[in-house]
Amino acid sequence: MLENWKRRRAMGRVRGGDGRALTPFRWWHLLTGRKLFYLPRAGREGAEAEYAVDVYPSGKHADANGYGKAHLFRDGRHYQEARLPAVFPIEGGYIEVAETLSGLKRAHFVTADGETRLTPDPRSAIGRRLHFDSAHPAASRSIAAVSVVALIVGLGLNAVQLLEPILGIPPIVEQFGRFESPIHLPIWLNVALGVAAGLASTERALRLRYHWLLDAAGN
Repeated sequence: MLENWKRRRAMGRVRGGDGRALTPFRWWHLLTGRKLFYLPRAGREGAEAEYAVDVYPSGKHADANGYGKAHLFRDGRHYQEARLPAVFPIEGGYIEVAETLSGLKRAHFVTADGETRLTPDPRSAIGRRLHFDSAHPAASRSIAAVSVVALIVGLGLNAVQLLEPILGIPPIVEQFGRFESPIHLPIWLNVALGVAAGLASTERALRLRYHWLLDAAGN
């Protein structure tokens, strides 16, 4: 029920497009954080059009209040737009796009029968990462495993150390006693672990991987 309410709310933010042509992805868009996905007509039963979703975290096509924005193109023309998280109803289902602080966590076409990940532009950061995954599966799995370990270790050790000041407020100390962290790392190591966890979250976002505990904590 909650998910349906969130979906309806996101649909209510959708606005009509201005009909401009879709801009091809250029190499410098890697520096801006632009993301581009496609939902081709081929393979979709009863499909009436080909769609593309253009996502801007900042810049002139982003939300004026600082939110990332998704733009839906229908057969190459700007059709609709909405701030993230965005849900665009189309024939046969809807396109759902959502982000975290590290990048996107969803870019999917959802139907009554399930969901399919949209196809990223091969020149985009996500497209390059997924191409590496298919071209070098063993190396990709190793990188993915290191990302998970970096998140667990970095967030776990920092969380244990943060418990000491959090649980050190007088009412809690009076009720349960003082908690002393068994781990006290130097500042430089805590910073390094935090940076590693941030890079790991970004790597997972490039594969559109999201776990409510790991990645939410990492953001």
